Amino acid sequence: MVLESIAKIIKVQLPAYLKKLPLPETIGGFTRLTVSDWLRLLPLLGILALLGYLTIRPFLPKKRKQKDSLINLKIQKENPKVVNEIDIEDLKSPSACYCRCWRSKTFPVCDKSHIKHNELTGDNVGPLILKKKIL
Repeated sequence: MVLESIAKIIKVQLPAYLKKLPLPETIGGFTRLTVSDWLRLLPLLGILALLGYLTIRPFLPKKRKQKDSLINLKIQKENPKVVNEIDIEDLKSPSACYCRCWRSKTFPVCDKSHIKHNELTGDNVGPLILKKKIL
């Protein structure tokens, strides 16, 4: 049933539609078309434009991933400047990782959110690693 409908459209209705279109014989004939003639040509021109775009689309340059314009999107936004001080002497473990991408849910401590940030933006930010010298 569906294929019969499609066949009827392609074999009967489409040729009848194309025969009724006001296609001029020469390029100069397009200047003599009336507004109603142009309106009748509009669906055909739209389909041809779409097919042309779909044909050249694979050859168009790919859009680059947009990089964030702001680095800090949500941490302490009420402050004019975010500053965290950590005394190295107070480190309990021999090393600590601190966030530099501003995406950590445990800010200022790194939770490796920079990995996802780097994949999305093409950035290469990583944590600040502090190591305590053991004497």
